Amino acid sequence: MTGTKGHSPQHVIVVGSGPTGLLLAGDLAAAGVPVTVLEKRPRKISNLSRAFVLHARTLEQLDARGLADDLEAVGQPLDRLRLFGRLTVDLGVLPSRFRHLLVLPQYEVEKVLERRAVAAGAGFRYETELTGLAQDADGVTVEVRGPRGRAESLRAAYVVGADGMRSGVRDAIGLPFPGRSVIRSVVLADVRLAEKPPALLTVNAVGDAFAFLAPFGDGYYRVIGWHRGRDVADDAPLDLAEVQEITRLALGRDFGMHDARWMSRFHSDERQAPAYRVGRVFLAGDAAHVHTPAGGQGMNTGLQDAANLSWKLAAVVTGQADPALLGTYQAERHPVGRAVLRSSGGIVRLAMAKRPWTLAARAALTAFLGAVGPARRAVAAQVTGIGYRYPAPRGAHPLTGTRVPDVALASGTRLYEALRGGRFVLITPEPYEVGAGRADRPAVARWASDRRTTVLVRPDGYAAWAADSATAADIEAALAAHPGARRPASLEGDQ
Repeated sequence: MTGTKGHSPQHVIVVGSGPTGLLLAGDLAAAGVPVTVLEKRPRKISNLSRAFVLHARTLEQLDARGLADDLEAVGQPLDRLRLFGRLTVDLGVLPSRFRHLLVLPQYEVEKVLERRAVAAGAGFRYETELTGLAQDADGVTVEVRGPRGRAESLRAAYVVGADGMRSGVRDAIGLPFPGRSVIRSVVLADVRLAEKPPALLTVNAVGDAFAFLAPFGDGYYRVIGWHRGRDVADDAPLDLAEVQEITRLALGRDFGMHDARWMSRFHSDERQAPAYRVGRVFLAGDAAHVHTPAGGQGMNTGLQDAANLSWKLAAVVTGQADPALLGTYQAERHPVGRAVLRSSGGIVRLAMAKRPWTLAARAALTAFLGAVGPARRAVAAQVTGIGYRYPAPRGAHPLTGTRVPDVALASGTRLYEALRGGRFVLITPEPYEVGAGRADRPAVARWASDRRTTVLVRPDGYAAWAADSATAADIEAALAAHPGARRPASLEGDQ
């Protein structure tokens, strides 16, 4: 084994180059933090991913990085989400710039995120597998095995495990992954279709079968199917005839599927780590939580984990914030992961209902949501991620901890444009100079409207602090109380 490779005290290692790891690495590199991504696969983005949907909140986070428009140009928008075959959730009512979900394969998201991370200066080491990890008060030592079996040690200030359900990082820090398999022997296939499906996303469930069709955009479609009576091992042989039969049972026809380029089986689990952090090591994405594919929330939840953690790590590593800030990652994201497990699990259980009482419950819920607009909007807000809020201190302004919409600013720009660069943004009703002549002032903007509330917006788009009638002293106190808020940035024309 070679000796430990010394990195700067600011170095961060991200294990895993899926969407979560790529977003995190890009954010850290853009903030000037040295970051290395370890990936055991070769340098090739796979087209065999299962995720096909970006929801509104994730698109907002990508917009804050200047990436959403590129992805919108590649994907296909869908403004309605169908559940249980009868209930349609209208996404056009979302209070967001993105009043739709975007259908596109995960690998298209990875391409954009990898390009950004590389351009920002993130380092990548492919065919490099984590084999061990030890941490102390000053940092983390990571043992890896690289190409041709070469072993070495790497040193970093912090490590983030974004290495999926079978996370080596999670195992190395001794965290359990409690939960269970919810659906066994789910079939996947990438096929061509002789008939074009009537909808962009085609999904339905009948008593014993479920099927989902989504386009890759290259002439192939991803098929995901399940049959209650086919409970076999993941490595059991699979042929196209079985995929066709399940699809016909669930959707009424198989659309003439042919020329399968890939087929596989998998099982869908519901699991969540009890902690997303142990010392200097963090978990994000599927390493921290996995759930059923219902609602398309998996990749989205992981990307939002990364958006929450990245600015906090950057602020701590660069000395702008006390390490205590990192404790808020667990407090804010673990409850969201738990809620996603419940909502996605509830959707799949109702979709697969067979017993009379579960069928009756599904019918009653469908009727209720169909008739009650606020309840239907609440479902849309939860599935798309825009409805979540983070804990706020007792007595805080009601806006504190909430997602701040992409409001118009007096300069003619939008909030999510102003958030680019990982900055805090202070929105005020009147021109306000934060520490005139000081190099560490935050970005300051004014409302384009006549709103009188002053809001300090975190880099991930959530309100860190708000006040209806803020004095200069109030604002200065808020900036002092929120680590990382003082950044060398300003918005021209808004001072």
